[in-house]
Amino acid sequence: MNATVIPEAISAPRGRDLRDARADRLFRWTLTATVVFVLIALASAALSMLWGGRHALQMQGLSFFYSSEWNPVENKYGALAPIYGTLVTALIAMLIAVPVSYGIAFFLTEVSPRWLRGPIGTAIELLAGIPSIIYGMWGLFVLVPVMTEYGTPWLNDHIGTLPLIGPMFQGPPLGIGLLTAGFVLAIMVIPFISSVMREVFLTVPTRLKESAYALGSTKWEVSWDIVLPYTRSAVIGGIFLGLGRALGETMAVAFVVGNTVRLSPSLLEPGTTIAALIANDFGEATETYRSALLLLGFVLFIVTFIVLAIARLMLQQLSRREGN
Repeated sequence: MNATVIPEAISAPRGRDLRDARADRLFRWTLTATVVFVLIALASAALSMLWGGRHALQMQGLSFFYSSEWNPVENKYGALAPIYGTLVTALIAMLIAVPVSYGIAFFLTEVSPRWLRGPIGTAIELLAGIPSIIYGMWGLFVLVPVMTEYGTPWLNDHIGTLPLIGPMFQGPPLGIGLLTAGFVLAIMVIPFISSVMREVFLTVPTRLKESAYALGSTKWEVSWDIVLPYTRSAVIGGIFLGLGRALGETMAVAFVVGNTVRLSPSLLEPGTTIAALIANDFGEATETYRSALLLLGFVLFIVTFIVLAIARLMLQQLSRREGN
């Protein structure tokens, strides 16, 4: 009796362990397959754009990456102007969005009454779901007239006369240009950055802040000396998340940037970005022109990859310093 019962009792756990082991292996292989699929998709996208742009690269050589001449009629293509426009508009957006997002996040976590935090936080998060074309139309029909009537003349008269930075704020009162595109991008990325900052600010231990307040610190001192150092790594990650969004934005920028392939030091003159140029011209491009646009897409991919890689390295260095 006992000889028959004991083997059955022992075999049941073994069978269950074998099933669990097989399920665990299947789960691990599934996760590995998803990661490999993503890497293959990224590599395929990059290589397909590079392969599609091989004709332009053979024709222009390395001058494609540093030449500012863009003349499809003569089959002369230089990516410097679109690259410049992409980086400048993204930089303007970050200069505006980062301090505003920081203020919003700190207000919602430390200053705002509890009954007001929910509605304001929800409203800001809803801004992230608005289609980019809506931002572009708002920029074209609202922001551009304001810049034409008030913004550009004021900048010309008050900042355009200053040394060094003056040429950046001199230009015709057109309203469209790199500065306007930067404003629109800033409004678009503020919800992303502020949401990340808000969530990480909530992770700061209450005891740290209360101890600082007990020692007589002001809210500014608490935010600068306690909250920001404690959450520095996550804040930088959120900033670069917004920067990645700004670098690749297409439709909103295409409405207000001016879509002129020209390299100018003035932020008030029309320009273009890589994404806007591809979106505007790809449908009607000839074979050689299409090859140049595909190569531009590869450049945008590389620029975005470099920016995100730099962000990753910065986060690793900050983590090491904080660990030490």
